[in-house]
Amino acid sequence: MSFQLKSGALPSGSAKKIATHFIIASQNDAQAAQICPATLNALPAAIAAQITSAIASERFGAASGQHLSLIDDASHSQFILIGAGTPKDAASFSKTAGAAVSKHCKTYKISAATICLDSTTGTDTSAINHMVLGAADANYTFNAPYSIAGKKKNANPDKTQLTLWLTKSANAEQTSAFKNACAIAKGVALTKHLGDLPPNFATPEFLGDVAQDLAKQYDFSVQVLEKKQIAALKMNSFLSVAKGSTVPPRFIILEYKGGNPKDAPVVLVGKGITFDSGGISLKPGAGMDEMKYDMCGAASLLGTFKSIGEARPKINVVGLIAACENMPAGNASKPGDVVTTMAGLTIEILNTDAEGRLVLCDALTYAERYKPAAVVNMATLTGACVVALGHHHSGLFANNDELAAQLQAAGQNQSDTAWRMPIDEAYHEQLKSNFADMANIGGMPAGSVTAACFLSRFTQKYPWAHLDIAGTAWKSGANKGATGRPVALLSQFIFNRSSSK
Repeated sequence: MSFQLKSGALPSGSAKKIATHFIIASQNDAQAAQICPATLNALPAAIAAQITSAIASERFGAASGQHLSLIDDASHSQFILIGAGTPKDAASFSKTAGAAVSKHCKTYKISAATICLDSTTGTDTSAINHMVLGAADANYTFNAPYSIAGKKKNANPDKTQLTLWLTKSANAEQTSAFKNACAIAKGVALTKHLGDLPPNFATPEFLGDVAQDLAKQYDFSVQVLEKKQIAALKMNSFLSVAKGSTVPPRFIILEYKGGNPKDAPVVLVGKGITFDSGGISLKPGAGMDEMKYDMCGAASLLGTFKSIGEARPKINVVGLIAACENMPAGNASKPGDVVTTMAGLTIEILNTDAEGRLVLCDALTYAERYKPAAVVNMATLTGACVVALGHHHSGLFANNDELAAQLQAAGQNQSDTAWRMPIDEAYHEQLKSNFADMANIGGMPAGSVTAACFLSRFTQKYPWAHLDIAGTAWKSGANKGATGRPVALLSQFIFNRSSSK
């Protein structure tokens, strides 16, 4: 799906090809349909009269997904009045409306359409942003397997084009919001696709290929380190997780240089466990297929870099991905093993299923060499975070209040929210070990907090935040699939820091 932002006269169709235009209606507190007067006034008089009549006679009530099709013979156009229900807030209304339009286009095979919006009250920057993201999200369909490198082309590429039509010319803020929303939509789609790929296809090597493809497309710098190079960096904690798999690990480094060369970069770090069996501490078999989503931290990093490549913000950004499988084998790490990290600290592995922190700690140490302005890592780290927050908010942990506030604000802006959690010193007591500097688990109490405390020990030299996305990166059940979170949060965070310079 592609998007355009236009104003002026609505495009007309022809005898051979009818133009399709959507008009969005909501419900008021009395459950009656309502439509913005400015939008109504911009429509052909005959269509406006029919819409007014349909609402007055209660033939159209604007329930979510309800639609009414009207034909204007003079302009060879079809006007589809579509309902978005009762909005709980402007952002959710716009997202619901965009999704309703997208689903209608998919159902009725409409390849090009216009969404009629009012420039004064219906299209603030948030409305434009959420309309685009809602439409793109509803339009997503998993097509497997193909790679963005073109090794296997998508057999059914989506060519739907939606035009957001304004009654007045877009101002600079609206144009910028539209551009950024389109960029985020592409990043979210990539992240969802990578997450949904089967684990025998989305391997560490494949993630490296995706990074190289992005680098080529958007002129990023890229390095994909193999096992010997990772070992040379003394990333022994990372490699301890990869030991039990016949699939070799990769350490992926992406660099975007959009700011002043002297500016310290923001570093993003993604957990890339492309399949997590739990290792020797084997997970239950039921639902283990969903452990292909344990690389969603890495997938969201790659999606964010796609957003960055599309939007070209004036900021320097580095992306680090530690990618491997966690599998049981005769040479796999065992409970009780002790490993030495890149930082020189030792870890007693009490549970091999607490592997995400073992790969991230070395990546966070590697981040020091950039002398970063801030570091944010994303990881499907703990089931305990799902217990604490469910599937609504990502868990946010930080050693810097300003950074935490920036991430929360970006999440609120994009309806991709994060809830701040504690990392008090008292929780570190649970990580004590008799045989190493620390243990890799701290027991059942506050499991997401002690995991974050573990990571914090490797982030003393820079402002740092950790997003635990175990509850938000994918959905289970009948609608199983990756959500693309937290690409919108991360992208908005990057855009905000760029604009503040």
